[in-house]
Amino acid sequence: MELNSELLLVEIADRIATVTINRPDKRNALNNQVLDELRVVFEDLQEDDDAGGIVLTGSGEKAFAAGADIAELQNLKKKGGERASGKGQAVMSVIESTGKPVIAAVEGYALGGGCELALACHLRVASRSARFGLPELGLGLMPGYGGTQRLPRLIGKGRALEMILDGTPIDAETAWNYGLVNRVVDEGRALETSITWLKHIINRAPVAIKMAIQSVHAAYPNRAHGFHDEARLFGYLCGTEDSTEGTTAFLEKRKPGFRNK
Repeated sequence: MELNSELLLVEIADRIATVTINRPDKRNALNNQVLDELRVVFEDLQEDDDAGGIVLTGSGEKAFAAGADIAELQNLKKKGGERASGKGQAVMSVIESTGKPVIAAVEGYALGGGCELALACHLRVASRSARFGLPELGLGLMPGYGGTQRLPRLIGKGRALEMILDGTPIDAETAWNYGLVNRVVDEGRALETSITWLKHIINRAPVAIKMAIQSVHAAYPNRAHGFHDEARLFGYLCGTEDSTEGTTAFLEKRKPGFRNK
């Protein structure tokens, strides 16, 4: 496949597609263009016979993806916030529903939308430098790309609420203990390990792999309602003064003064 973009790099070798978010100067933050291109790439790879599996990673060593682009969220109101959440959810659902195994190779930060992106992948390999967190409440917002739905299913309600309400990032070993990541490797080896592991996985029957993935997802028949509620609540928060204050304070590099409005 061909993609004329500098924000998303795609390479296919030995039936492994490596998709790299390429915004190192922004710690690979997920702006609207990156989200749009992720959707196109994963839809195309789903139909590409040259790709038996996909590794998703970020460029550089500082971040897998350090969240959504706060500058794009700053001025959203209720309806705009709901649309933004719905768009992010749709992209994550495309990744999750891909009938080929998808591994997130995480070096550095996976925060906010970046953490939600890793959660949408089928498996996660983290280097010891990796940090996972959902800091949205500190901006007067909440996870809006599926995080409130996928994280509890992966690590349990109590720990998910802890991560969401507290907001402090957890390290790779803690993420492994929680069940958030599948493997922890030395720093700089997440991509290499993911590719090696994926080569083993795709030696199995492609149709069986696809059906197994679908079967696991079928265990959550009510998730559509949860995603609807998440988008509605995210939109509500985008219309509050606290979200404006939180995003503005972030961009101005100061402590926010929330008013619960």
